[in-house]
Amino acid sequence: TTCLLAGTAFASQAPGTFTHKPAQRKPYPCAGCQFYFCSRGMFTPSRDDVRQFFTSAWQKHRTNAVLSPIETMAVEIILLHPEYHDILEDPDKAHADYTVAQGKTNPFLHMSMHLAINEQLSIDHPPGIRAAHQHLLTTRDAHDAIHIIMEALGEVIWEAQRLNKPLDNERYLELIRRYATRH
Repeated sequence: TTCLLAGTAFASQAPGTFTHKPAQRKPYPCAGCQFYFCSRGMFTPSRDDVRQFFTSAWQKHRTNAVLSPIETMAVEIILLHPEYHDILEDPDKAHADYTVAQGKTNPFLHMSMHLAINEQLSIDHPPGIRAAHQHLLTTRDAHDAIHIIMEALGEVIWEAQRLNKPLDNERYLELIRRYATRH
């Protein structure tokens, strides 16, 4: 299996040794990036892992250091969001809580969703998301199109968590189409 973050191979852990609940995570680090993977090779970063990833990628970019492919994608997303630059450069702000109750968008969640959607589009999974994205591009710029998809993704994730069910791919695509008509 290959680590998407470091672009290096990592050994799989014995099946059944990991539960997919972060609080019960039995992590094993990837030798290339020090992030954690479950026994099925799923990337399961902690809050601190995600924040460190984005702040490190941004620091590397600012110092002209060599970036891995996933860090390059992260920097491209960061560049789309200049409002996050100060947060990524200030350790106190990078470790702050960003809650809806405070009226704040969590920049790390937002950038992570950008990465997730980019991956979904690259492999057309769920099937049809690439076509839905292409349709959005006929009336919007690329960044606005991703934000419409992100709104739909956020809703289906919330529904899946609330109902303790798997993500509903058909609902996800339907929401993208619905949101496209109201924006």
